[in-house]
Amino acid sequence: MNKKSEIKFNIELDENAVPIKIDWSAEGSEKDGENLSKAIMLALWDQDENNTLRIDLWTKEMMVDEMKKFTCQNIITMADSFERSTGEQGIANEIREFGKSIAIKMGVLK
Repeated sequence: MNKKSEIKFNIELDENAVPIKIDWSAEGSEKDGENLSKAIMLALWDQDENNTLRIDLWTKEMMVDEMKKFTCQNIITMADSFERSTGEQGIANEIREFGKSIAIKMGVLK
């Protein structure tokens, strides 16, 4: 029997459809109750279209410096996922170095 798990995102929008609150929950998560976030980047693989689908949302409270750090951290952790799924350590290291390089240029990593 296959096990199922559910992840939920609740997005509260203002009158202009701009996110003002992002709340998420996941079965089996260590965090109980409300899990607030200022931003979400979700990538999905569409097997029928053989293409990536994306959902990128951020609240009005997400500061530019936070978005820079969030983006760089996503690039670096994407390298970890890539390496685990493909075993291609060399390319994963190049992706990590790129993430670190732009983080230094933007001043979010020393």
